[in-house]
Amino acid sequence: MGASSTFQDTLPLSSDALLAQLDAWGLTYRLHTHTPLRTVEDAKGVEDQFLVPGESTLCLKNLYLRDKKKRNYLVTLEQSREIDLKALGAELGVGSLSFGSADRLFQNLGIRPGAVSPLAMINGVQNNVRFFMDAAAQQADVINMHPLVNDRTVAMARGDMMAFFDQIKCEVGWLH
Repeated sequence: MGASSTFQDTLPLSSDALLAQLDAWGLTYRLHTHTPLRTVEDAKGVEDQFLVPGESTLCLKNLYLRDKKKRNYLVTLEQSREIDLKALGAELGVGSLSFGSADRLFQNLGIRPGAVSPLAMINGVQNNVRFFMDAAAQQADVINMHPLVNDRTVAMARGDMMAFFDQIKCEVGWLH
């Protein structure tokens, strides 16, 4: 099954329901629809159409990871940042990390591969997923994220993104 909005009704929380919740909380965003984006390279091919002159925009790559104690992590980084899982595990103080399976991704974040996003923490907080984000997000005006599906992107102001985390009671760990 794919990660596009065509299949959103098979998710624990649909993309439409997430967007309605963002609206209900008074959080603002710009919604973009596009072909399904599965990789950073796919995203780089369309991201120029989302950019607004004068805005500092952060485009992301997201990693769903597990440690040897079977704890789950969502790590969100600036898309061009190189990542060394061994060094990341040491920085987080959790030892070695590996990628979580598609089944665990669905179980813990309620999404499918290709749609991994900080917005999935709306499901992840209930499943004790720990969230870490690139400190570069603290400087960006706008952050681009998938709203649980990979054929949509929301461009959300940093303040609204942080208000989202407050609403869902998600603690953000910052990576430098």
